Amino acid sequence: MRLVESRTTLTITYVILAIGAFTALFPIALLVLNALKSAPEIIQNPLALPKAIRWDNFARAWTDARFSQSMVNSVVLTALTIVLVCTTASASAYVLARKKIKSWRLVTGYLLATTTAPIQLFLFPLYFAFAKLGLINNVFAVAVVYTAIYSPFAIMLLRTYFLAVPKELEEAALIDGATHWQVFTKVMLPIVSPGILTVALIIGLYSWNEFLIATTFLQQQDKLTAVVSFFLLSGQYSSDWGEIMAAALIIVLPVVIFFVFLQRRFIEGMAGGSVKG
Repeated sequence: MRLVESRTTLTITYVILAIGAFTALFPIALLVLNALKSAPEIIQNPLALPKAIRWDNFARAWTDARFSQSMVNSVVLTALTIVLVCTTASASAYVLARKKIKSWRLVTGYLLATTTAPIQLFLFPLYFAFAKLGLINNVFAVAVVYTAIYSPFAIMLLRTYFLAVPKELEEAALIDGATHWQVFTKVMLPIVSPGILTVALIIGLYSWNEFLIATTFLQQQDKLTAVVSFFLLSGQYSSDWGEIMAAALIIVLPVVIFFVFLQRRFIEGMAGGSVKG
């Protein structure tokens, strides 16, 4: 009886996983399918196979959207944000996890509150401040804004990793003559590296796909990110859906490949940070 129940449970589990996988992969498959078709074919039947593969959609999308420059801008902006967030969040999370701060509850409440605050509340004051300081069209300045937005989430996540590390490791390192900075950099950071990688993946995905701040603070043609360039492409060439689908695939593909390559480390990192503290 138990064997039958276990098989039934396993079957139901596989069915649910299959449905979830289909739901997740169907939009990507549809995107790939339509990126290889002409605009009339897409309008006629988006689910049909292409009569002839249109590789020129990708060439035209790359040229019209100026991806050669905007992709570089997105990579630089994403990399800067990841470095800034991981650097500041790891140090802050370590202090909140290990040091006895009287107002740590207020700090934690502030971090939780800032994760829910919409960016639209700060957009206009930030824009006027950046305009006064001459920081419009400055990629590094936008990375600083991203860091301020994403750091509270990163700090709260990394704090759980530091809480999971036994304090005896730090005490042993201090007894051996290590300074607090050496304990942090040589002992703690290598142990919580899966959490840092998890934060880097999540923040990288957010930064790569962010649109509102990028289109507000980066206005010159040579400073646009890939997502903003895609938006301008869809507005100017709205009838050529084959080119638009190809451009969307160009933007999505690097993220998908990067995530698939590191998915095991990402899952391990999320599981390792699931402790409560």
